[in-house]
Amino acid sequence: VAALPGRQRVLVTGATGFIGQRLVEALANAGHDVTALVRQPNPDTLTARPLRLVTALDQIADDTAFDAIINLAGEPIATFWWTAAKRQSCIASRVAVTDAVVALIGRLTVKPRVLVSGSAIGWYGLRDDTPLTESSDGRACFSRDLCVAWETAARKAEAHGVRVALLRIGLVVGTEGGFLTRMLTPFEFGLGGPFGDGRQWMSWIDRDDLVRLIAHVMATPSLAGPVNATAPEPVSNAAFAAALGAALRRPAWLVTPAALLAAIGGDLARELLLGGQKVLPAKALASGFVFQTPKLERAFAAILGVADQQTQQNVGAPSTSAAKGA
Repeated sequence: VAALPGRQRVLVTGATGFIGQRLVEALANAGHDVTALVRQPNPDTLTARPLRLVTALDQIADDTAFDAIINLAGEPIATFWWTAAKRQSCIASRVAVTDAVVALIGRLTVKPRVLVSGSAIGWYGLRDDTPLTESSDGRACFSRDLCVAWETAARKAEAHGVRVALLRIGLVVGTEGGFLTRMLTPFEFGLGGPFGDGRQWMSWIDRDDLVRLIAHVMATPSLAGPVNATAPEPVSNAAFAAALGAALRRPAWLVTPAALLAAIGGDLARELLLGGQKVLPAKALASGFVFQTPKLERAFAAILGVADQQTQQNVGAPSTSAAKGA
């Protein structure tokens, strides 16, 4: 982020989320001009300064100039059963904000150079062991329906001459939020383990690598359309559980039966816990992006503070701190 040329003028939606908050912090601390869309203008929500907070995009004047818009807003999908109302709410929250972003672009006198809009690897649907790149097709499921609607809304910005990059984000690893925080407690008590047979693929990415990738997309004019935001080494669910257990120095053998998860969580469990995709960041790698945390063990070592001799031998030298990583 600090290597971006000049003082970038950036609008970020979803600025208080797990990804957005870290991105805003990195941009502002690097001296860029950041406008953050937030629900409530609470000065304690985002601590980075300088920073401009807006609660609605109509507060932004037509003559405001942005170099980039990063659109990450959307209701979390893994916090409640997927009732018909929840499904509609998840889709509507993403499409409504994205439509508002495109409307803002339409009335801005000077258009941004790029819209980096969030999406997810759920676009590919539930898949087997086939490696998936940005040229792969998708299979029908709710996660795909959501991502297709979100990406379709974002692509409307192309009509205004704006480059649109669609970040298909994998499982973001960090301890200040995201899915990992919900897994830590059982693993800390030695009650963690695989979901079902553990063979489903988990395509993950370290949060600071994701922030760095967003900056890379901003600075790389050739990156447009879908861009897989996943580490280059996806792992099976069983391998993920084993790595997390090892990092915490706890056993990770307690299997949660697939039938139990499906009975409790329905489609949410079948798609997010028991299903998976083996997604590869082909376009990011081809464009020269280098992942600082390509291996899951190294990510856990940095996040959880593991620094013993055995871990360093397994994963290499410890990664840089979070601040340096972004």
